[in-house]
Amino acid sequence: MTNAAPLGTVLSVWAHPDDETYLCGGLMAEAVRNGSRVVCITATRGELGSPDEERWPPGEPLAAVRTEEMAAALAALGVTEHHWLDYPDGGCTDVPDDEAVERITAVMTEVRPDTVLTFGPDGMTGHPDHISAGRWATAAFAAAAPEGARLAYATNTPEWLASFRAGLDAVGAFMGAEPPCTPESDLIIHRIFEGELLEAKLRAIRCQTSQVEPLVAVLGEDFLRDGMAEESFRAP
Repeated sequence: MTNAAPLGTVLSVWAHPDDETYLCGGLMAEAVRNGSRVVCITATRGELGSPDEERWPPGEPLAAVRTEEMAAALAALGVTEHHWLDYPDGGCTDVPDDEAVERITAVMTEVRPDTVLTFGPDGMTGHPDHISAGRWATAAFAAAAPEGARLAYATNTPEWLASFRAGLDAVGAFMGAEPPCTPESDLIIHRIFEGELLEAKLRAIRCQTSQVEPLVAVLGEDFLRDGMAEESFRAP
């Protein structure tokens, strides 16, 4: 691992089930194993994110599947505190910012995190739900974060993109957007996981079958293992 300063109490704020595991599963597992409190907020149940509509019909059936998948993933990471905002998948831009920020602020006030992990204004993929979740978390941080807390935005290193972008572009992972890219020297959190923490993250990702199985079918297990080892976050 690199840049392995303790994160303290962690609050992570994301849009869809699996965002948290892909982008900070290793960090959350690490914090739990260090004895820190870890809390996760998810804005939607991801009911529109079906790669196979016959197998995983969108709407309520998929929402139920992804709810169970996420519970299993968080259990694999050791995270026991999770909040659903239950906003509609694909509809976060229609949610009044004041309402969403108030709800996240209430959690932040209770948790008093040392580290808040979320999307930056780029949303990693340009997804409007991602951008909304990051905007809400940023506003809640400004309103309620304790003194000395860090707000951290998910990003990628140039080296990671050089290795994995082509494959992810082939499956449309970035949705046609330009993914964020931050040199390692400018990161405030950077880990390359191995051993038990990487295995915990991979177990968590594999719990989210409806999302990861089609990806692995195209890109392969080695791509998943190698691509998930690195987690990177920048300052706002």
